[in-house]
Amino acid sequence: MLPISVLFSDDALLVVDKPAGTLSIPDRYDPELPVAQSMLREEWGNLFVVHRLDKDTSGVLVYARNVDAHRALSESFERRSVAKVYQALVRGAPEWDETVCELPLRPDGDKLHRTVVDAQHGKSSATSFKVLERYKDCALVEARPSSGRTHQIRVHLASFGHPCLCDPIYGDGKPLMLSKLKKRWKGDPFDERPLLARSALHALCASFPHPVSGEIMTFEAPLPKDMRAAIAQLDKL
Repeated sequence: MLPISVLFSDDALLVVDKPAGTLSIPDRYDPELPVAQSMLREEWGNLFVVHRLDKDTSGVLVYARNVDAHRALSESFERRSVAKVYQALVRGAPEWDETVCELPLRPDGDKLHRTVVDAQHGKSSATSFKVLERYKDCALVEARPSSGRTHQIRVHLASFGHPCLCDPIYGDGKPLMLSKLKKRWKGDPFDERPLLARSALHALCASFPHPVSGEIMTFEAPLPKDMRAAIAQLDKL
């Protein structure tokens, strides 16, 4: 299990770079999965959840360290005074350079407990997208959500026909393999490891008012090794 890097800490908050494969909080369906909140508790004490990242989403994750900070941070998230930036590798080549998706979303909307687009019963949702780079059969996209619905970015991307690479819920779930990208790949198929094997979504940056001082603070988590390695190979094609 990859270590959890601390980006910032003080008496009010703890900001970390959560690795993919780690839960933000315990999962009632699989109590054996590693949980960032529990892993950090020994050193940082009791932590209050302000927001969540999906298990396979890496990047900036914020915890409050006391009740007052939790209340203030939660209000900031509810008032949408938190600016978040994500980066995703998506399937296919978007025809647009920039666009906004405002499809309403309803969590736990089908038998697979997925979030679904629901014009009648869904909650208002909005995500701005920008293509940063196009590759062979995929693209690097920036996402800026202005609401915080469950799986919002993943569902909005999938609704465009461009789900996150390797997304097992809203995409095809197939790992990104170099042998599938390079026509003259000469490696051993039995020893080949995926370039990327988890949903390719990273919480790059978050800006919000400090819960005590009110000062706007910005935190950034660099792209993790697996996404950097995938992009490096895609750049060569």
